[in-house]
Amino acid sequence: MRLHTRLRYAPAEVRVEKRADGATILRSPQALKPYARAVGDWLVQWHERAPERTFLAERKGEGWRRVSYRDALADTRRIGQALLDLGLGPDKPVAILSDNSVDHALLALGAMHAGVPVAPISPAYSLMSKDFAKLKYIFELLRPGLVFAEQPEMFAPALAAVGATSTPVARLLETHRGATLEAAFSRLAPDTVAKILFTSGSTGTPKGVINTHRMLCANQQMLAQVWPFLEDRVQTIVDWLPWNHTFGGNFCFNLMLRNGGTLYIDGGKPAPGLAEITAKNLREISPTMYFNVPRGFDLLMPMLEQDAELRRNFFRELDMLFYAGAALPQNLWERLEALAVAEKGGNLSMISSWGSTETAPSAAAVHYPIERAGVIGLPNPGCELKLVPSAGKLEVRVKGPNVTPGYFRRDDHTKEAFDEEGYYRIGDAMKFADPAVPEKGLVFDGRVAEDFKLTTGTWVHAGAVRVKLIAAGNPIIQDAVITGHDRDEVGALVFLSPAAPREPAQIRAKLAAALRELAKEPGSSTHPVRLLVMSEPPQIDTGEITDKGYINQRAVLERRAALVQRLHADPPAAEVIGPGG
Repeated sequence: MRLHTRLRYAPAEVRVEKRADGATILRSPQALKPYARAVGDWLVQWHERAPERTFLAERKGEGWRRVSYRDALADTRRIGQALLDLGLGPDKPVAILSDNSVDHALLALGAMHAGVPVAPISPAYSLMSKDFAKLKYIFELLRPGLVFAEQPEMFAPALAAVGATSTPVARLLETHRGATLEAAFSRLAPDTVAKILFTSGSTGTPKGVINTHRMLCANQQMLAQVWPFLEDRVQTIVDWLPWNHTFGGNFCFNLMLRNGGTLYIDGGKPAPGLAEITAKNLREISPTMYFNVPRGFDLLMPMLEQDAELRRNFFRELDMLFYAGAALPQNLWERLEALAVAEKGGNLSMISSWGSTETAPSAAAVHYPIERAGVIGLPNPGCELKLVPSAGKLEVRVKGPNVTPGYFRRDDHTKEAFDEEGYYRIGDAMKFADPAVPEKGLVFDGRVAEDFKLTTGTWVHAGAVRVKLIAAGNPIIQDAVITGHDRDEVGALVFLSPAAPREPAQIRAKLAAALRELAKEPGSSTHPVRLLVMSEPPQIDTGEITDKGYINQRAVLERRAALVQRLHADPPAAEVIGPGG
């Protein structure tokens, strides 16, 4: 372990209950301490304790527009009053179509302050869709009382498709705070709906996950107890993660708000041409914590490795790197580790957490040193994990105050989501990092729904195979989708990284070498034996990739079914790559 940290963590402890029915229950020995009643209570607190401190900042020309905690609360109150004057309430939510911005944040805070649910919706549904089918479905379900788009001219076709107009935040700010808002704020309860976050999952129409104030506030208290270092200094983040997802909108945003930190809104994205915007911001602002997804780290790494100024400023104040434990390839971990050792002498914490939109989002977190990617930690205080044997794996289910009560106006989806004991069926599998020492935590073991059987009846654990393939093909494979359901062999559709050579013969040789390396491991289900390189990147409009840069395995397999057929044809097509080239 070359990395070390001086950060304060909770002890690595867990209580394990083995049940007669074969299930295992995991709990933290820490009791969950009292937490805020509502998200707005945090804003009021920091308005009183540090009114001049910058809460939010976004690019304005070559500089930054900064909003203090004092001004954020004043604007939140004006907006909340305006929404109540317009007749909005629990059954008439606010819909936000555009990306992260200060106005987006103030509108969301104003809505939650007034007891009006806010529903941030993926901009891709408006800007990259041709038929607006998902957006139309969401609007039919939501029936919003107000719609906001930062640049209404860009969203004009989408707004027309759903028969809506965008209301400027500036117009709402013309309203003066009144007694109506104060009364509404005083009536907020932990079970008041704060947000409706839409997730489409693997297939089907988007589901509106109810996020209550209890969920959001309890979850931040859980994190504060396992990561007490959060309160040791004023935290600063530079963050692009979209607020229509729980990672950016709940985890990162609320982490700053609950602890009085500063959030610099990063206009970059994990895509070529946009990752450079992130790099520019990181040359100016030194974060104390940094959050990203594997694709984001993959694009940022070459810039960090080659640009000394960027590297120095990035690591100067950095205490913690946070990655998505389920998907970070080990080669990325090792490159990050090498930079941290070179720049900071290894004085850096690399940690992770695990959960979903339905768990607000953290159900488990790392709060001790780890030496490799994939470890997701131990259950948070107040949160129970139930491990249930399933197809040779341990399916994990979740219960706690951070778990959703269900799906907005879809009781059928709610009923399907919980087992007979009230545990949420998250759909992931876990295993112990060391079964003899459960305190070392859990390791993500793939999505239960993504695993499949070969014709031999052998299970293929797609997540594990994917991670091994990406590592073997480092650095030219950016992502891969594992194939072979009801077939004799495992295959993969491969998406190349920007580091891949341009010459097809070189690509073929490198991928063949990766297959030969993987073939040293016994077992037909543990590695692919044939690959097909994709010429078209995964498409966000068709659900193949999310706003965060994650591959949706099932959507890729469905959309590219003809390519899967070609990959597994016998004899193989000329473009199919095997161990022999």
